[in-house]
Amino acid sequence: MLPIANLHLKDLYETTVEFFTLRSPAFSFSAFSSDDSDSDHDDIPLTPRDLFPVPDPVDRLQKECAHLRVKLHAAERAHCHSACSCRSFGASAAASTLYTMRREYDATKSELQRSQAELAKWEERCKMLEKTLKETRDLLRTQEVEIETLKKDRDRLIVDRHSRERPPSVMLDRRRSQDIVRHRSNSSQSLLSQHVRLSADWSDLRDVETASQTDGSRRRADSNVVVDNVSTMSEEERAQAKSTETFLTKTDLWSGAQVIQAVQDLNSEILQFAASAVELCTFTKQHPAQAKVLQTQNEVSSRLGPTLTRILSTRDHSQDPMLVQMALQGCISYCLSRALSSFCIGYQSKANITLTQIYTCMFQSEPQPTSSRWRALAHKYIHELHPELNDYAINEMTETIFRWSLDVFLICGSTNPQSNPSSREVFRSRFGAQVNRISKSACRLARITREEIMSTSFEIVGTDSGRPFDAQEMMDAFEDYGTSKGAVLCTTELGLRCSTRTVSAELATASEANVERRLLLRPKVVLESAVDMIDQR
Repeated sequence: MLPIANLHLKDLYETTVEFFTLRSPAFSFSAFSSDDSDSDHDDIPLTPRDLFPVPDPVDRLQKECAHLRVKLHAAERAHCHSACSCRSFGASAAASTLYTMRREYDATKSELQRSQAELAKWEERCKMLEKTLKETRDLLRTQEVEIETLKKDRDRLIVDRHSRERPPSVMLDRRRSQDIVRHRSNSSQSLLSQHVRLSADWSDLRDVETASQTDGSRRRADSNVVVDNVSTMSEEERAQAKSTETFLTKTDLWSGAQVIQAVQDLNSEILQFAASAVELCTFTKQHPAQAKVLQTQNEVSSRLGPTLTRILSTRDHSQDPMLVQMALQGCISYCLSRALSSFCIGYQSKANITLTQIYTCMFQSEPQPTSSRWRALAHKYIHELHPELNDYAINEMTETIFRWSLDVFLICGSTNPQSNPSSREVFRSRFGAQVNRISKSACRLARITREEIMSTSFEIVGTDSGRPFDAQEMMDAFEDYGTSKGAVLCTTELGLRCSTRTVSAELATASEANVERRLLLRPKVVLESAVDMIDQR
């Protein structure tokens, strides 16, 4: 504690000296002068400032104030810096929070839009399913009506069969009654002879009775033989009627509406392939035709007709390939209609011609169930004898569609695909599955119309090129864009026709007047006027 006390005493001392110095300026410290000082200074009085330097308190206070002011400014700057940093941190935190909230809002909004899109999609699917359910119910109702009709036909056939079986039993009853009458008459005659010959000898009477008994037993034996023969005949007729009923059944596994839908689905697949193929291809302006192109033009002319072939080979399709797409549809439709017109797709051509002639003659001469059943059995057992025939027919049809399509592209000036093998293989690999699906649908439709329908005969129809337009038998593909006029260029969608034999077996004659033909689905065609409509676009 002593140094601290000395320090305070020193400060007190200096302050006291300073006090007296400042308050008494006349005060002299001459008594405290040194003896060794010079004589020159004896006359000069000494002041407290001469004894030791006294600092100026004003300067000191000013310095201390300045120092305190600097410290205050530094403290204020530090405080301001901390406040600014806090404010900047708060602002950055608020901005970060706002950015996070905005991101969450955008994510929620996008999720809401996605949910609304999915909701609209599911609503559309629900509507489609409701429509399909309604159509299915209508189809089931139609099938129930057909089943009821078939049941009535079956009951009527059973009644007819029983009525045909009744005459032998009636004949048997008649024969039995005739035998009884004859036996009774013979008995009455024997009794009369007995009464007339009452006086005859007993031996003669016994002989007569013995003869009459022998005659009666012979007649009974004859009647038993007749009954056995008649029963045997009735059993044979019953077995024959049963086999005939099985053979001449009119049960259909497919309704007319289902066959129409199958043809429409096939037309849709042809349209999708043609549109996809034309969209992928590129075309240039036509140049002078080479020898290969001329040969291809002749082949296409035999399928689509000379008029459409000339239009395809002379027009510029680089801007609007609409005609190329329709020609492609017509080429595939012609291929399928020709294949479906044969008796069995993929079978030998000569055998197909013979089977078609046999069926045509049988259809015009025999009842409808007879010709239909023969057609179904013949088609079924051809495929059982040749199990690979279906796959062969699908592959051949697919190859034909590709070859004919590439011929159409060649005469139209296509640069992709080109005529070289590599480009054609790329085209085949790109559309192989789609064309194969078309071929499978066509073969399946052929099996349905040949084997699974007995009440009528379905035919896939198209319209020949160059034929005049008939609104009753065909439909113009551009009927909504103008007047239908001119000859037919090609068929873009196949049609469906059914033919039914309308007379019974007793009145059957080989005549077309006994066949009822109805066009259930009109084929869609492209007319010559469509070229002008396409140019106006």
